[in-house]
Amino acid sequence: MRRRLLLFIVVVGVGFIVARTRRVALAPEPDHDPWSTEPPVALEAHAEAGAAWLEPNGESSAPAGHPIKAKLSSGIYHVPGGAMYDRTRPDRWYASTAAAEADGLRAAKR
Repeated sequence: MRRRLLLFIVVVGVGFIVARTRRVALAPEPDHDPWSTEPPVALEAHAEAGAAWLEPNGESSAPAGHPIKAKLSSGIYHVPGGAMYDRTRPDRWYASTAAAEADGLRAAKR
């Protein structure tokens, strides 16, 4: 009985390790160091450079020309009119769905 319990614990533990490794490997890396004390690139400077995405500016409205919301932790982007668009707090704003997909994100299912 003890051997079966120990085997079960080991198998479940290995399963969690494999799942976490896959999840981390699939997540896109941020373009800035999250532990850095320097602020991220200013919104205006990013927009002037013609970037495909912008950092959130703390406001709930979309920056001009960047209506697509993206959540990096889930790897999903939301388009205006989508089921969860209004509830999503974005990590990035994208100008187009093609730009979001180029960064490895996928469209929300609803």
